[in-house]
Amino acid sequence: MVVIHYTAMHSADAACRALSNPSTEVSAHYLIERHGVIRGLVAEDQRAWHAGAGRWGDVTDVNSRSIGIELDNDGYSPFGAPQMQSLVGLLQGICDRWSIPVSRIIGHSDMAPGRKIDPGSRFDWRGLAKDGLSVWPLPTGGAEQDFATSMARFGYRATQDPSQLLECFRLRFAPHRIGPLCDLDRAEIADLAARFPVDAAPSNA
Repeated sequence: MVVIHYTAMHSADAACRALSNPSTEVSAHYLIERHGVIRGLVAEDQRAWHAGAGRWGDVTDVNSRSIGIELDNDGYSPFGAPQMQSLVGLLQGICDRWSIPVSRIIGHSDMAPGRKIDPGSRFDWRGLAKDGLSVWPLPTGGAEQDFATSMARFGYRATQDPSQLLECFRLRFAPHRIGPLCDLDRAEIADLAARFPVDAAPSNA
């Protein structure tokens, strides 16, 4: 799979130093600067320390099963067009080289709900979906399963705090939606779970 992060640092150079320093015990395969320059830090066939604790579906050692991409962003600013264009090109190449379905391009927050929030609410997942590099919900009716069951089928792990699942879902798919769990939340995740069950045969439908 591919995991997308933001650096939450003041510059790409500072992030690169941290990602290249063995004492920090954190690394990533790529760092994309705000103006679109891509820095390759770890070979794609090598393990990088970018995911930490967490899981996606049955995968519990995400570092060993993923390529990590860090985006130079402070966590509050929009992601500019040059950076997103570079990300699109990089993702297309990675998916082609490793036969990764778009359903397995996730955010750090997806695999670590309640612990991580990157790439955050300013990241344009819907735009990435329009480029064919992310999934997006297309609800057509009522949800047949409860919210937590659908979330688990899509890939999210259960947490001790059910509200974390809703926050995590909305962070990616409905960042401006507020209030308690609603029928639209249920319908959207039910659609995603039906079309992209996490541990089923890969599909880009």
